[in-house]
Amino acid sequence: MSPLQPISRRSLLATTSRTLGAAALTKIIGYRQAASEQAASNSIRGQLARRHYRPRSKSMIHLFMSGAPSQIDLWDYKPGLEKLYNTDLPDSVVRGQRFTTMTSGQARFPVAPSIYRFQRHGQAGTYVSELLPWTAKLVDKIALIKTIHTDAINHDPAITFMVTGHEQPGRPSLGSWLSYGLGSPNRDLPAFVVMTPSWTGRPQAQALFQRLWGAGFLPTRHQGVSLRSSGDPVLYLSNPPGVDRGIRRKMLDRLARLNAERQQLEGHPAIGARTDQYEMAFRMQASVPDLTDIRNEPESVLALYGPEVRKRGTFAHSCLMARRMVERGVPLIQLFIRGWDQHANLTGDLPNACRDIDQPCYGLVTDLEQRGLLDETLVVWGGEFGRTAYCQGKLSRTNYGRDHHPRCFPMWFAGAGIEGGQVIGETDDFSYNIVSDPYSVYDVNATLLHMFGIDHERLTFRYQGRDFRLTDVEGQTIPGLVG
Repeated sequence: MSPLQPISRRSLLATTSRTLGAAALTKIIGYRQAASEQAASNSIRGQLARRHYRPRSKSMIHLFMSGAPSQIDLWDYKPGLEKLYNTDLPDSVVRGQRFTTMTSGQARFPVAPSIYRFQRHGQAGTYVSELLPWTAKLVDKIALIKTIHTDAINHDPAITFMVTGHEQPGRPSLGSWLSYGLGSPNRDLPAFVVMTPSWTGRPQAQALFQRLWGAGFLPTRHQGVSLRSSGDPVLYLSNPPGVDRGIRRKMLDRLARLNAERQQLEGHPAIGARTDQYEMAFRMQASVPDLTDIRNEPESVLALYGPEVRKRGTFAHSCLMARRMVERGVPLIQLFIRGWDQHANLTGDLPNACRDIDQPCYGLVTDLEQRGLLDETLVVWGGEFGRTAYCQGKLSRTNYGRDHHPRCFPMWFAGAGIEGGQVIGETDDFSYNIVSDPYSVYDVNATLLHMFGIDHERLTFRYQGRDFRLTDVEGQTIPGLVG
């Protein structure tokens, strides 16, 4: 009989867990192996062997106005409200709608007409607020939908719903679904990049959480990579002191061998995903500095985006980065800019928020078009819901606030073959209820996937015994956008 060999606590726990729990873990291990095989099949080309439709878009730039822009002050012209100033919003319009706790205790709900002038622009004659003079020049290139609606009435669930298809946290984001399905044509940059620019709108802004661009239950390599506004553009991009690129390469090679051995033993997909992320980070050490170096950009191009384009972390600079990523084949770029939550002092904060984004949006679309990239790049603008026609707080002729409003809000779309000059959908005289062509968040996400050649009902991932998808069990494509 051989003498007893010393055993570490870690080895003991690992051995006993495999031995005593073998019967209970059989099904779990089976799930893990299946997930590992599914993850392993994801190459740079992604899970889909072929698109379901002819794709119209190779990349998408999603410009997310976090906090919810006021449609009445920007895109949904309601001149009749001027005659109803400070009158009570009719019960026939409210129709029993729930209010947020911020206004549910108000004694009155006085109508607050916009103080901003609207004019028709372009051949289409689209009404646009004076707060967006640069974006107004784009109306013949964009399709404006005024009748998006959502189920959520508060910011975090509404933003989560918009970008993951579900109000509760934990689901994969739109970019993660695209990365999972399509992969990326550029091995040196992620398939999904996120930026969170600075803002000058309302200072007290809603928080943004990394789960908004997380992979949820998809393999972790499909989560979004955040491009930072200070320090290393990507976290931990630089080598530690005393470690050069050659040493880092040797370390990663040895670590990959250890991870491969561990994955063979455990079959856990996260191990392989971790190795993939290490390799991507190593390649990004060369690709990201080239991406972020704008010294060779012509002055004429920089001028398109406005005076803040050279200031790293601004919306203008982020839009330029987005265009440079499109040139390098990144499929999805999301920009989350805050400061749009104007519950009070709207006339003080909204002009600043518009100034942050107005010229950069114009510059981005124009720059893409001049480079021949707009035909295969989809640009999307919008927030998580709209704002109320009634005033929150004190109302005056020069200032007011607006509460959350999920029943109707605008989004605009440009590029990827979308017919410009369209205005889709109509709201009532109070911009409160939808009169024609209502479209849900599910419909928006179904349409975005369709633009990439994906049937939203067929891009699925099996998790906890059921097939999940971005649009859950709903959604239809928006006819005016997909043709």
